[in-house]
Order: sequence, then C-alpha cells, then structure tokens
Amino acid sequence: MTRRRQRSVKIIATLGPSSNDLDMVERLFRAGADVFRINMSHSSHEDLTSRVATIREVEKRTERPIGVLVDLQGPKLRIGKFPEGRVNLAPGNTFHLDLQNKLGDEKRVHLPHPEIFEVLENGAHILLDDGRIRLRVDTREHDHAKTTVIYGGTLSDRKGVNLPDTVLPVRAMTEKDRADLDHGLSLGIDWVALSFIQHPDDLADARKAIAGRAALMAKIEKPSALDHLDEIIELSDGLMVARGDLGVEVPIEDVPGRQKQLTRQARAAGKPVVVATQMLESMISSPSPTRAEVSDVATAVFEGADAIMLSAESAAGQYPEEAVAMMHRVARRVEDDVNYRSILDAQRPSAEATSADAITEAARQVAETLGAASIVCYTNSGSTGLRAARERPGVPILALTPVEQIARRLALVWGLHCVLTEDAVDLDDMVDRACRIAFQEGAAERGERVIITAGVPFGTPGATNLLRIAYVGDRRQLTSD
Repeated sequence: MTRRRQRSVKIIATLGPSSNDLDMVERLFRAGADVFRINMSHSSHEDLTSRVATIREVEKRTERPIGVLVDLQGPKLRIGKFPEGRVNLAPGNTFHLDLQNKLGDEKRVHLPHPEIFEVLENGAHILLDDGRIRLRVDTREHDHAKTTVIYGGTLSDRKGVNLPDTVLPVRAMTEKDRADLDHGLSLGIDWVALSFIQHPDDLADARKAIAGRAALMAKIEKPSALDHLDEIIELSDGLMVARGDLGVEVPIEDVPGRQKQLTRQARAAGKPVVVATQMLESMISSPSPTRAEVSDVATAVFEGADAIMLSAESAAGQYPEEAVAMMHRVARRVEDDVNYRSILDAQRPSAEATSADAITEAARQVAETLGAASIVCYTNSGSTGLRAARERPGVPILALTPVEQIARRLALVWGLHCVLTEDAVDLDDMVDRACRIAFQEGAAERGERVIITAGVPFGTPGATNLLRIAYVGDRRQLTSD
C-alpha cells in the first residue's frame, strides 16, 4: 500500500462478527477502509473497547491516522410478541395496538410506548417491520389505537415501528446511548453518529454531552429532520444520509433526490457527508455485487460525497475484504472518469466572505492555473482542511496537523490525506516541511510546485491567511527533519 490513497472519496467499514480480529481489520484498512464504524445497536461495551484497541493497533502498524465512528442506537420502537412468534395480518382488517403487556394475536399486539398514544392522530400511518406492513389510525385513546391494515403480511415478534406522520415527544439520546457515549469518549473515539434526530434540540443535547471530545454526525432518517435541515447542519459536524430508515419514513422514490439535496447542502456548509445503507448489500453472501449496486456507489461518488459506507457487508458478511476492495475500485474508476471533474465543478458552492475561504478558493485556482502537484494546508482545529476539501480541487490535499485527534477526524473528509507533524516555527520551516512531506507522501516530485496555505501566527486555530507557492526539489527541504 502506498502512503497516500489514490482516491478522494473515503470508505467507512463497519466492524462486527466477520471483522473482529486484528488481522482482518488490518486487511480491511489495506484494502481501502479509512474509517471504522462501530454500531452500538449490536455492540456491548466490551465489544467497543476491544474494537477500538484493535483499530489503534492497526494505526500503529500502518503509521496512518484512522477514524473511529461510534453509531448510537437511538430510541427503538418495537411491538410485543405473539404465542407462535408470528401472525398474519390481512388487508382491510382491524388491528389494535395497546399497552396491555400480554401476547398478541391477529387482532391486537402490545406496543409498550405510551408516548406514541399521546401524539397519534386519526389518519396517521404506522409502519411495521421496515414498512412491510402499513396501518392507518382510525381512532386512538390514551392507552390504545384502533387501526386498519392497509398492507398486510406476516408480522413476527419485536418488529420495529416507524411513524412517518408523527413527531414523537422523545429525545434522540436514550439512557443506553448516554452510557455508550460516555464509554466511547473514554476510549478516545473520533466521531459520534446520532440516530433518529427529529429536531435541532436533539443535537444540542448530544453536543453538551460530548463537550468537544469528538465530532458529532447527524443521521438524517426522519421527515421532521428534513424539515429542520438548515439548523441541523449548523449544529452538527457532519451528516449521514441513512437511507435505510429514511426510505421507510419517506416515500422510497424520494430518497435519491433527498440524497442529492443532503450531499449538496452539506458541501455548501463545509460539513462532510456520508452516504450509507445497502450500498453493496448482495456482497453479504456473494463475492461480487449487482450492477445496480455498483451504479449506486458510483452515483454517490459522482455527487461528491465525502464518504461511502459499508454496513453488514463488512460487519457480518462472508466477504468483508472483497466488499471494501470492490468499493475502492468503483470509487477509483469514477474519479478517473472524464465526466467526474465537470460534475464536481458544476456543484461547487460560492466562497463565503472570510479570509479562510478566500485563501482556500485561491489555492485551488492557483493550483489549477499553474498545474501544481498538490495543495498542502496546515490545520490545527481541522477547519482549514474542511474548507480546502469543500473546494474539491483536482489535485491531492495534504492536511498537516500536530493534533492526532484532528488527523483522525479528518480521515473521513473528501480528498484529505492527513499527516501528523509539528507546527512550523517560521516561514522557511513552513515551506521546507510542506515540500518534504509532499515528496515523502507521493504528492509531489522534484521540480513540481505545491501550493501551501497556513495561518500566521503559526498554531492559531482558524486563522488561515497565508498562501505560498513553492518548488519541491531543494535537497535540504527533502532531507532535513
């Protein structure tokens, strides 16, 4: 593996039973994974501790910063159980949901969530089992709801409940989530994904609990989150297009358009965006994907997503390494496509009226005009790296930072190749260090130009105000420490 990935979009691989041991996690990284996700819906604290330790060991072996994303479960709404484990619901029949804690039948089932009955309205829809069964509310009281079965079928124990027409009076973070979050933060995780966000207050609660110790990613999977998208983007550090639940909560034919909307709005705000769920689903049990899945991955890359994610494919599938390698190959091929640059450039947002945006936009323009080999940005807080990535330049971006946690967070961001290094002490050291690292990391050859951005005074977070053009090739630049 070369030190620098030969692609800009990042790959997130979920760890699970198929990818628990050190050897497999290292193989996934070398196959192309940049960030590893740990899903707390299926992980204990012991699992989390072990997996983070494994990732950090791979980080030591490969000498590359690797991001750890912990995905909180969020509030899970589920029905009760049936005597035989399942019943069949016929379309047109009446079906009751209630608070009676006993086994259900073809006419009723326990729904142990009194908060739902507080806000249900007549005519609202209730979806069971990922939308496979649809109910319409006819009447509701404080302890039950009478519904009509619109789409029927077999309903089994403990299936999930979705309410696309209803905003629930519950917070996105449960007590389990808080315990999982505290444990994850004690291990030094880098990103926290918050599930089932309904309104901006959910993010405020999470950000207060995180207290700056990790970056916060908002999972967009509820219609109410779409209604508050601007505020959610402002309060988060990144977005995840969680297409699984989103495709249940909104009409499935709306999901592709919503994906494009979320990708573009996040980029405009300079926040990374992840496209997730069922990207190479068939590779759970097959060594090769379907053509439709390859097109799905390609579409996310063409749209300029920062990262694309594997879930069960790498966590529980039979071919985790092959799935990562396939996603890597598809991304590489898209980024080499003749149409790729024109699509990215057409979606470029306007620069904001700040010195940081002016410098990063100028760096891209100068790199394109001069045919520079790469852009090198010094970043302490990560903000300069994010602004550079927002420009989606056609050359590699090296993000140099003295802060290990920032390097790990930026591993998820489009185009950024993060390198840990000390801050520059003066302008000469800034140039020499940038040229030497660009050469060592394969981002520039002798005699090529690099574009350097930094903030003066050095080490001041968010103070990008300097652009420098430099040539790589002076022996002192390439050998001094």
